[in-house]
Amino acid sequence: MFFNGLLHRILKGVVAVAIAISLLLSAATPPVMAADFDWEEEYAYSLGVQAYIYAFPWAYMSDAYWTRMTGENGTVNQFFHYRELRDDEFVGGGGAPNNDTLYSHAVLYLGGEPLILSVPKMSRYYTFEMVDYRGDNFAYVGERATGTEAGNYAIVGPNWEGELPENVQKIEGFSTTPWAYLFGRTLVEEEERQTGNLNELYDIQNQYKLTPLSQWNNSAAPELVWPELLEPDDSSDDPLVDWKNINRAMVDNPPDPADTALLDLFKGIGVGPGLDVELQSESTKRGLARAAVDGLQIIRDAFANGYAQNQVNGWNYPPPYTGRPSLSGNWLFRAIQAEAGFVGNDPIEAIYMNVSLDGDDNPLTGANRYELKFEDGQEPEVEAFWSITMYNPDRTLVANPIDRFLVGDRSGMNKAEDGSTTIYIQHDLPSVCSSQEDCPNWLPAPEGDFFMFMRLYLPGYPALSQYWEPPSLENLGPAEPSGGAS
Repeated sequence: MFFNGLLHRILKGVVAVAIAISLLLSAATPPVMAADFDWEEEYAYSLGVQAYIYAFPWAYMSDAYWTRMTGENGTVNQFFHYRELRDDEFVGGGGAPNNDTLYSHAVLYLGGEPLILSVPKMSRYYTFEMVDYRGDNFAYVGERATGTEAGNYAIVGPNWEGELPENVQKIEGFSTTPWAYLFGRTLVEEEERQTGNLNELYDIQNQYKLTPLSQWNNSAAPELVWPELLEPDDSSDDPLVDWKNINRAMVDNPPDPADTALLDLFKGIGVGPGLDVELQSESTKRGLARAAVDGLQIIRDAFANGYAQNQVNGWNYPPPYTGRPSLSGNWLFRAIQAEAGFVGNDPIEAIYMNVSLDGDDNPLTGANRYELKFEDGQEPEVEAFWSITMYNPDRTLVANPIDRFLVGDRSGMNKAEDGSTTIYIQHDLPSVCSSQEDCPNWLPAPEGDFFMFMRLYLPGYPALSQYWEPPSLENLGPAEPSGGAS
């Protein structure tokens, strides 16, 4: 018995030693590499997708600033005033433009001194939104923020300290980046829209002024020379062009120091202020090229599917941090805001609800007819105005035979006897209409896919709290072969 027990223990020990040696040998033997798997490319791709989403504002803004300024033969720190409402012929710049207001804009350089924005006394809704290079609002001037009296307001950049003249007011915040964007909206009254007489609006726009602080009350001050705005590389045949624009733009407009850990990680694949992606390996460059393509698709698909938004009856409420997304650390939504709207208002100024699905969660298409019915008292509560605007998938306004791009509380829609308002959304003239001219509740749709924005300017508490529920779009089925009444 003793011998058998001893032998068992010896054999057990030998087996244990053999297993241990086997494990050591297997650990020392490198795994078999897949012949067609490039780990370096895949690492650059996987990290590059995250880097692209984080850095998308620097890719987008470099093109947006340049296009919006040079496209109108503008210069830095000077206003350009648009004299016509946006319509279907406007195809540049993206951003899902509105058809409610005339735009005024300027590319600002705030790295040296403040600029002073002067506005006249106002009797209509207006607002100036100020946005840094990362896509975050930092200040407002307008009916809500500063009132309707005439005033002079200092727009301040990073690191500026000094005294302002007595008749100049410093506004709520400052730009975190030397380069910033000023975007103004001045309401077009419905009578002006119908008559086309915008002379009163032009007079208002002409009174909007931007003045460098050094030239305020000092006409003899020498004219300042601003740095040149970065011209983006637009090489369509370069798969790394977005990365090159990102790295260049980050030099003049640095990321938030709080994001240093992320930038240190991205540095390993050549992404960051002043880095050169061309110095990376061929594998890494292949991964980055793929990441830029898929990163952009993620941004667009995420918007279309309502990412970070609160869906109510098919409509998407934007998140509360819209307008200042960097504060949330949600880099995907920050990228969506830039791609889908360029400059997004703070919800307290305006809420843009989007819809691309009907009440049964099917995509909206001009092949069908829809009704949107507001029961009496169900229309949105606003202090300024609300509208619903029609867009093609590429965020351009939809061409139609009556040149109607929106309907809203100022467009003269008919109400039913019970106080309800029904909007007919379809490609052809609705059958309830006797003529195109006598159909104020019709919002023409394209033949193909579309989406809409419902804009609520100076929204009331129900929408601000996302308590208000807009009605869903009822799908009435395929378009009528006759195209409605003639």
